[in-house]
Amino acid sequence: MPIQLNQEIEIPIHRLGVSGEGVGDFKGFTIFVDGALPGEIILGIVTEVRKNFGRAKILEIKKTSPHRVDPICPLFGRCGGCQIMHLEYEKQLVAKRQRIVDALERIGKLDVGVNPCHPSPMPLAYRNKIQLPVEDGKIGLYAKGSHDVIDVEKCYIHCSLGEKVYEWIRGFPEVQKFQHLLIRTAVKTGEVLLVFVTEEAFIPKEIPPEVKGIVQCINRSKSNRILGQEFRILWGRDWIKEILHGLQFRISAASFFQINPFQAENLYSQVVDFAELSGNEIVLDSYCGVGTLALILAKGAKKIIGVESVPEAIEDAKANAKLNKIENVEFFCEKAEEFIPTLARVDVAVVNPPRKGCERNFLEELAKIRPKIIVYVSCDPATMARDVRFLVSNGYLISGVQPFDMFPQTSHVECVVQLYTS
Repeated sequence: MPIQLNQEIEIPIHRLGVSGEGVGDFKGFTIFVDGALPGEIILGIVTEVRKNFGRAKILEIKKTSPHRVDPICPLFGRCGGCQIMHLEYEKQLVAKRQRIVDALERIGKLDVGVNPCHPSPMPLAYRNKIQLPVEDGKIGLYAKGSHDVIDVEKCYIHCSLGEKVYEWIRGFPEVQKFQHLLIRTAVKTGEVLLVFVTEEAFIPKEIPPEVKGIVQCINRSKSNRILGQEFRILWGRDWIKEILHGLQFRISAASFFQINPFQAENLYSQVVDFAELSGNEIVLDSYCGVGTLALILAKGAKKIIGVESVPEAIEDAKANAKLNKIENVEFFCEKAEEFIPTLARVDVAVVNPPRKGCERNFLEELAKIRPKIIVYVSCDPATMARDVRFLVSNGYLISGVQPFDMFPQTSHVECVVQLYTS
């Protein structure tokens, strides 16, 4: 072992890791360094030693990257919300594209072209949802690598209207007794939904006109889940309305909706392009959420079948279809892997799974049905590469890979992959 605990070593940094940390080496031994950037040489102290890697803390930056910038947020480095705010935005995009390339090569064993990462229209103030833990009177976000709450007065990646409401609500002492505070904002319509995770109901006075509803969520679970299963309307309604691609969408407390609505328009346009619809196709939208993609795709298809396992999301999806007067869609509340064997024909499949990717039996059934085009929307490069490798091994070819920066200032990256039958 070339290093020892508490040893001071000089480390050249070669790239960024999946969590935004710098990845370097000491005498060929891999070292991870939080806060270091590619091209830098740092003097660090070893904080952890494992069989195949170590971790070090920066003592001094001997050589500074020309792409290092001063983060706008004074809590950067302490708060765990952003990982790469100290890297200029153009280089963030380069690093995110490289994550996709590396995942496809190392995990997928695939050598395919990857387009440049599509930049977010808003590198800051883009988030339409923020979940704030409350602990010992502090309202904020978790410290990096822990469950200790840092008091946060302003989040620079949260949208401006959401921040306005946050500044108002955090002034009430009753909020300090919550478990969590959740703020959802519809940026196009200017509507805000507040969710109080607490066992004690509280209705604040002089509610701003932008707030359309306040919902109490009771979570008695001892797990790390933020939302429980029990919701009560305290004031107003339990949903807000957002507009994407000219369509209206109802969003409730527990429903999935893209965090960055400014960039979501671009991502969904890419999905439409990759689907190559002519008007005669039966389209499967698996993991459909509140039906966003299903309804956007509906005008170009014969029929859309949406499947999602979250009941509240399916309720919203059906309501959204009615809201937009779209009749060629059908939504089912089931697990995708249990639903797909019931289908006899799918011409185009849109797959938009959570971070863990698709279940193997879902992919097996998808390969049997053999849609002519599969559009895979990924929020995790590693599981995307694993799933795409399986589809390629079953006769599909990759014809396009487009990364999108949905989460500027963080290490996360989304991408859309088009596959077609060979």
